[in-house]
Amino acid sequence: MKNRFLWQLLAAFVLAIIVGLLLGDRAAYVQPLGDLFLRLIRFIIVPLILATIIVGVTSAGSMKKLGRLGGKTISFYLVTSFFAITIGLIVALLLSPGTGVDVSLNEENIPSGETQSVMDTLLNIIPTNPIESLATANILQIIFFAIFLGLGITLAGDKAAPVQRFFDGLAEVMYKITAVVMKLVPLGIFGLLAPIVGQYGLDVLMPLMKLIIAILIASVLHIVVIYSIALKTIGKMSPLQFLKGILPAVTVAFTTCSSSGTLPVTMKNTQENLGVSKETSSFVLPLGATINMDGTAIYQGIAVMFTAQYFGQSLSIGQLLIVALVATLASIGAAGVPGAGMVMLTMTLAAVNLPLEAIALVAGIDRILDMIRTAVNVMGDATASVVVDQSENKNKAVAA
Repeated sequence: MKNRFLWQLLAAFVLAIIVGLLLGDRAAYVQPLGDLFLRLIRFIIVPLILATIIVGVTSAGSMKKLGRLGGKTISFYLVTSFFAITIGLIVALLLSPGTGVDVSLNEENIPSGETQSVMDTLLNIIPTNPIESLATANILQIIFFAIFLGLGITLAGDKAAPVQRFFDGLAEVMYKITAVVMKLVPLGIFGLLAPIVGQYGLDVLMPLMKLIIAILIASVLHIVVIYSIALKTIGKMSPLQFLKGILPAVTVAFTTCSSSGTLPVTMKNTQENLGVSKETSSFVLPLGATINMDGTAIYQGIAVMFTAQYFGQSLSIGQLLIVALVATLASIGAAGVPGAGMVMLTMTLAAVNLPLEAIALVAGIDRILDMIRTAVNVMGDATASVVVDQSENKNKAVAA
């Protein structure tokens, strides 16, 4: 059954590329299929995140265990993000993707560059109206609300048992609905990917092919080196087994360009294909979909070097360290939605006084780059869930 689903995904992927190349702009006629899939994902994502995080917090059983789980998760995300930006900078230094690029700036494509301060970002995590956060699908605020609601249920004890049972039931219902939506993944991939291929074709890609190749190489290196080592040494899982199990989620991430939008599929894959407990996945994955952006960190590093090379500027060791630090923080603050990485790039460019106009250079192919970095982001979330779950299993064994 699983193998048949993987073949369906592959067929949808190949068919979308063929249809996009043959029909060009007319491939947009199949866009409603992709829109249908995205609407179904958005339909389930808010109640799924709310219910699963509450269940994850309440099932932890104690504040000590919850703190340990959170500490491991955030530490893993910070370390891998720093490795990601470092790999991105090294690849960009070796390949020089911005040297000799003959592309004119189109300043209409420049984002406003308005980014929140770190303090504003932290404060905005706390919702002033949880109902509004749910209605507007503000994922970080929903996570904050769900964690504190779960803590409240735990502290209330037996009196809150009916509330806990309600959210346990809601989580199970959302898992079943997610399973139904999953059956439409191949259709969604076809409807989303074919119009993108038709829109961009090869003419837009060729002038910036070195940039695309650099990001691809850095992404593959990050997966093969960092994730594989983490999986093999800490997660006790074969990287090939991991790749096979998470492939459906990675495919959805590649086509939707949304870590948050892929979350239901990621949760299903990690639990059913990789054997991660619901207790761990329901906490680690929603958190990762909003703060773990290794692919975005890679993109930030390479895009900064691309900009410096395009304008003939060199960056000092100190500036490279600033880029690594800011890009790590920016990748954590990037929303798990399409295009967020390009907006966050303004923060990194400004940190080392590079022209923000350079964003217009990559705006034309940002959708392609977004597909690559989102796939890496989702793989990073899944890797963390395997690693943290294995670590928690060790703790249980020691306690026993």
